[in-house]
Amino acid sequence: MTASEGPTPLRLPGDPSGWSGWLRSQCDDRLEAVRSLVAEFKAQPPGEPHAALSAWNEIRIGLRSASSAASLASQVHPDEAIRTQAEAAEQEANRLSTDVSLDRALYDLLSHVDASVLDQDAARVLEHTMRDFRRAGVDKDEETRARLRDLAEEETLVEQEFAKNIRDSVLEVSLDPAQLHGLPEDYVKRHPPGEDGRVVITTDYPDAYPFLSFAADADARREVMLAFTNRAWPQNDAVLFRLLTLREEHAHLLGYDGWPDYDAEVKMIGRGAEIARFVDEITASAEESGRRDRALLLERLQADHPAAADIDRAHTMYYTEVLRRERFGVDSQEVRRYFDFAKVRDGLLDISGRLFGLTYIAVDAAAWHEDVTAYDVHSNGEMLGRIYLDLHPRAGKYKHAAQFDLVAGIKGRHLPEGALVCNFPRGLMEHRDVVTLFHEFGHLVHHVLAGRQQWSDFSGVATEWDFVEAPSQLLEEWAWRADVVQSFATDADGEPIPGALVEKMRAANEFGKGFQARTQMFYAAVSYWLHQDRRDDLTAQVKALQTAYDLFPFIEGTHFHASFGHLAGYSSAYYTYMWSLVIAKDLFSAFDEGDLMSADVARRYRDMVLAPGGSKDAAELVADFLGRPYNADAFNAWLATTPDMTS
Repeated sequence: MTASEGPTPLRLPGDPSGWSGWLRSQCDDRLEAVRSLVAEFKAQPPGEPHAALSAWNEIRIGLRSASSAASLASQVHPDEAIRTQAEAAEQEANRLSTDVSLDRALYDLLSHVDASVLDQDAARVLEHTMRDFRRAGVDKDEETRARLRDLAEEETLVEQEFAKNIRDSVLEVSLDPAQLHGLPEDYVKRHPPGEDGRVVITTDYPDAYPFLSFAADADARREVMLAFTNRAWPQNDAVLFRLLTLREEHAHLLGYDGWPDYDAEVKMIGRGAEIARFVDEITASAEESGRRDRALLLERLQADHPAAADIDRAHTMYYTEVLRRERFGVDSQEVRRYFDFAKVRDGLLDISGRLFGLTYIAVDAAAWHEDVTAYDVHSNGEMLGRIYLDLHPRAGKYKHAAQFDLVAGIKGRHLPEGALVCNFPRGLMEHRDVVTLFHEFGHLVHHVLAGRQQWSDFSGVATEWDFVEAPSQLLEEWAWRADVVQSFATDADGEPIPGALVEKMRAANEFGKGFQARTQMFYAAVSYWLHQDRRDDLTAQVKALQTAYDLFPFIEGTHFHASFGHLAGYSSAYYTYMWSLVIAKDLFSAFDEGDLMSADVARRYRDMVLAPGGSKDAAELVADFLGRPYNADAFNAWLATTPDMTS
């Protein structure tokens, strides 16, 4: 690459047989280069402060590059042998990262860098680096450092095992064809009876969610819910217990009260105890509206089943749909005929492009599976990065929805590249899937727009972790506006979705926000309390937490925690989603709801919140954009609003 050419995208293998060698090059070779960089740094440390930080940056770039490539391949590659190789590479990358963070000689050299002569960004890098060295335990005695090293390595292995068990767990429910009554016609066609005359419903999202939403047979819904909430059970019970135990010891060795305190230190929330306070605060705020809407669900269930004394999660999705249809005039099966997957995808690209000044150019680039589409992202004639969309389920693939880094952008050197990994149906989508796609794409846009940083630690979605969901939750708003949605939501005859229907959908979406917030707080409480005060019987502890926080009762025989994948990645910080939503509602208040496609506010938001990446604290980024510190006023007003059921 010459200076005039600029950086070019990473070249992925065009032949399946090339992936093993590619992983060795991207991971093993890069890690070996990092070892050489560390040795060189210690043997001949740069005397000039900025040169020292630049040398450190090279180490960070190498570690992140190897880890990103390995992490993505381990979650999406169709060949189990390649996934296994990628998992091993990820383990080695984490092992080397731990070794670097516990290298006392390296720490001593960096601690003597004179911060007073550094520019603002370099000084921030140094400050965070010293903090992270301390959090790793570099200042502990040799025996403690050795134990911390062992703990970090085992945590990686256990986290991978936990995620792999979820990824590989696809349970099946065998049903009589009549039990598909209520499901959309295309869903029924995709599930023909087998030789035994039965139909099989799996726990993959495109199977389970529509079934739980539309199947009229209550017993069948319960069977599917039982299977869905028993994925990765029983194997992940012991795996999770081991992970929680390791994290507890890790935090205590570093002098923290527990893992939540350790984890929260580098987040906006600051302290573990604040998580519990925040969860209880939202729980109380959602009490009134949550119980009001829950009572309507139970009342409607009892109209069909007079003997029912309560309503649980086997029936909430179904009766929420019933009430939205009966009280708001919104039939999700009618709605979904306007949301063809290909049109939604193209519409999202068009809308985000117009908002943020981006152009997406489809490219015939090699990828890991034939389903994957690739786009080069341009702005004002300049290439900013490349994105990969891997949006349909398959065996061995990550089961949820997330954005994965492939390359962290470094200004003038590496273009940012990322992948959106989801599990959507190939034909018609439910609107909630459309919202999820907008949400996850928000992460991808953030990764690309923040990919022009000099410092690796600032590149991409590099803000505090309890802010990272806010930009994605903000982008969801555009999936609920008639003038926006009509640009891509058309039926088979090309007729756009009626604006009046979209307005009804928005009103219907307000129903249940209270009990949904309470369920989110149940998840956040599980995330926090399993780490803060783990009990021997995790199922019993989860049951107690559901009783305390959720507005729906525990279903006996289920083990939700075994497939709660966020316990690996988000650990004790699932509260992040609601914390970010408070900020997202405030960010949205700066936009003109009468003209959401106006570029002025969107470009200012792009430049002041997204593009800086991690170069500033999240609170400062938000204040720069809003012209004031963020607050919860918009969130509280939204939560308190009563949905209009007069339709």
